[in-house]
Amino acid sequence: LLYTREGIINIKNARWKDDHSAIDAESPVATSREHSKAYLRHLFQCKEYLGMQIATLHNLGFYLWLVGEARRRILDGTFSSWKAGMTGSLERRLS
Repeated sequence: LLYTREGIINIKNARWKDDHSAIDAESPVATSREHSKAYLRHLFQCKEYLGMQIATLHNLGFYLWLVGEARRRILDGTFSSWKAGMTGSLERRLS
């Protein structure tokens, strides 16, 4: 599973087979911007360890962004409204 701002991606699903867009174009992690969903799905289908490494780097980068953004929102006093919007997208399945 890949966690993104739009929702959760099950990269093993056939839906991503021909999706050549970046895993997450706005991610602070270079591997998320440089590799496509189709490529990552291919790596998982072939059971290549590189696929798991890319997914792990992406998810770690996402959660690092998430807690950093939460901290910023707490300091700004806008956490409650931000949380309400983020909770829905974080639980949404894109598969």
